[in-house]
Amino acid sequence: MVALHTAIAIVLVVLLIIRFKVDPVISLVTACLYLGLASGVGFVETVEAITAGFGEIMAKVGLLIGFGVLIGSLLYATGAFRAMVRALLKAVAAGKLPYAMAVAMSTIFPSIYVDVQVVLASPVARSTAPHIGDRGLPLMAGALGTGIFCGYVFVIPGLAAISIAGLLGIPLGTWLLFGIVIGPVAALLTVFIFRMMLRTRYWKPEVDEEPDEAMLEQEAKAAEAAAAGDEGHTPSLLISMLPIVVPLLMIGFGAFAELFEFTNPFIDFLGNANVALFVGLLGAYVMARRAIGAEGTGEAMSEGFHTTGEILLITGVGGSLGAVIEATGLDKTLADLFSADAGAPLIISILLAWFIAAVLHLAIGSVSVAAITAGGIIAPVLHSIDVAPVAIGLAIASGSLFALQVNSNFFWMFKALLGLSTQGALKTLTMVTIIASMVSLPMVLAVALVA
Repeated sequence: MVALHTAIAIVLVVLLIIRFKVDPVISLVTACLYLGLASGVGFVETVEAITAGFGEIMAKVGLLIGFGVLIGSLLYATGAFRAMVRALLKAVAAGKLPYAMAVAMSTIFPSIYVDVQVVLASPVARSTAPHIGDRGLPLMAGALGTGIFCGYVFVIPGLAAISIAGLLGIPLGTWLLFGIVIGPVAALLTVFIFRMMLRTRYWKPEVDEEPDEAMLEQEAKAAEAAAAGDEGHTPSLLISMLPIVVPLLMIGFGAFAELFEFTNPFIDFLGNANVALFVGLLGAYVMARRAIGAEGTGEAMSEGFHTTGEILLITGVGGSLGAVIEATGLDKTLADLFSADAGAPLIISILLAWFIAAVLHLAIGSVSVAAITAGGIIAPVLHSIDVAPVAIGLAIASGSLFALQVNSNFFWMFKALLGLSTQGALKTLTMVTIIASMVSLPMVLAVALVA
């Protein structure tokens, strides 16, 4: 019954928001209350789970969102994003930008937290979208989403990839050998398939796109300045990129230091995502003061604060739903339901590992938690499965990608940062993670046959 109530809660959120136009915050809290009470969590315990889930998410990503959005606002105001877009268009043809985005996110940035990736990359995706055509925004959003998560689950040092490898005792070198191929190839195939879908009437901008007023005003001012040739004191491309590149380098250095065990408290401090983004914010602030003055910088900061509040509230309540689902004990129920058969054929073993991870992700709403939980369920019986451990691990990775949707706090960050409606986020992020999960599965089966 817990699984049924979880499914009802997820459907309830989607129906309330899309069919009845109820605000996402109200819809999510309503679903939290229904799930907690219907599943027997208890009155007090349900409220505690809601508040604890909100607080836990804010502790993890609250400052990241705030600092990241402010960096984006300042870079828009100084014209830095215009410089980046021009450079991208010179280096990569407009039609190939989505593929370049997907490959970059899945191969270069997996060491960076997914929340940081979407906060820093979403303004670039929105800025480049008009150069691709009338379906540029969903295509760039889809490329961003699939690139982030294909890297996260398949490519070392993505958190989910490292976690699965560790739980199943798979050498990181072995995992990297296969993951570095499957991750970007799955991302490229997903972008291609999604692009074909967008050539139909699948996307409806009037209902699928929903940027807030501050975002539109900011982009309108940038467009007007560009059209008038008023670049002001726009920094050079190199300087413009520093508020983004420096935090990424700091976080990446910290991640590799931990991976190769040469870390210390100072390196941990430098590699902390909150510290790194604050350094980026300081750089963007100084750059803005020099480029557009104190008044222009203050306006940009105000617009950034306006956008940040909405994102924080929706993201936090999305975390509340995940906490209530966890409180129902659904992961334990699934662990009891699934057990590996020592005599199962190779294909059945791969599909079972994929299915466990996919169901866990649908229920829990977290790619990493689904991957780690599925790994924990399968690890004790791995020795009895006549399939290479790396293939089982990659199957878990592929399944944990499946259908990232409304019970994920990332979903709500993605929606707000890309200026999409809830329906638009389902049509982009949820759809591309479904596609990526499905197209990566045959590649995993191929690995199982040769490994």
